[in-house]
Amino acid sequence: MARLVFLGTPPAAAVSLDALVRAGHNVALVVSRADVRRGRGTARTPSPTKRAALDLGIDVTDRLEDVSALGADLGVVVAYGRIIPRHILESLPMVNVHFSLLPRWRGAAPVERAVLAGDAETGVCLMRLEEGLDTGPVLASRRVAIGEREHVAALTERLATLGAQLLVDTLAPGVEALPAGSPQTGEPTYAQKVRPDELRLEWTRPALDLERVVRLDRAWTTFRRERLLVLDAVAHASAPGREAGDGGDGGPGTLRQTSVRTGDGVLELLEVQPAGKRPMPASAWWRGMRVEGGETLGGEQERR
Repeated sequence: MARLVFLGTPPAAAVSLDALVRAGHNVALVVSRADVRRGRGTARTPSPTKRAALDLGIDVTDRLEDVSALGADLGVVVAYGRIIPRHILESLPMVNVHFSLLPRWRGAAPVERAVLAGDAETGVCLMRLEEGLDTGPVLASRRVAIGEREHVAALTERLATLGAQLLVDTLAPGVEALPAGSPQTGEPTYAQKVRPDELRLEWTRPALDLERVVRLDRAWTTFRRERLLVLDAVAHASAPGREAGDGGDGGPGTLRQTSVRTGDGVLELLEVQPAGKRPMPASAWWRGMRVEGGETLGGEQERR
């Protein structure tokens, strides 16, 4: 049986690791990021993939150089989070499960960028790893529709499951039987990491754009100089119960109950999380804050 090395970090990668082990593959080593310190204490927390590997009884390292000395037959990479240098790739062939339909959304944040762009579909690709950024030939792929209001967390979970099954199916005949793959075709686009400033809700933008930012699960604004996370929201052409184009009095950011006027349409808040509190329905937040007429979101100087 072929010896595999697995490289990954987040929960989505742990799904593929578990699937490989369940399918009977010999995963000899897992490479993941070094443990990180959380909060003010001295304790360090392992990555989700490292935790999964330890539960499965697999050796783990954070040293990429350990891959070359292992004598493995194939490396499997899923959301590892580091560029793998040429000399490592020359010492061990590798395949990568990537959460997009390549060459669309090469790079670090393919799921987030697909949602922000309003893509109707995405998918997973299993490709041979090259030195270039997600440029290798594609061995297999599967497509999925993106739900109209599907959040990144839910979509990533679906893609992780789909990618794990694609990986297991492709490796089933054996490492020696892996296809050469097909060159990527089409216009490449690049998925840069989402910057913190992109998660701030700019109320002059159209409501539909802001709904997509909310679907990244980390959107925020401010109210009365305190940060307010917006966990779920839905865009409307007009405020519920109003005529089309009528977002209520006031400019972008103005609150009318749980509806916020934007540069085009309104964003109806469904779930929020005030600073220092738990998530709650937006209606409960609105009642508790006793919002006065004409108050706005995002209009104050943010408290950093």
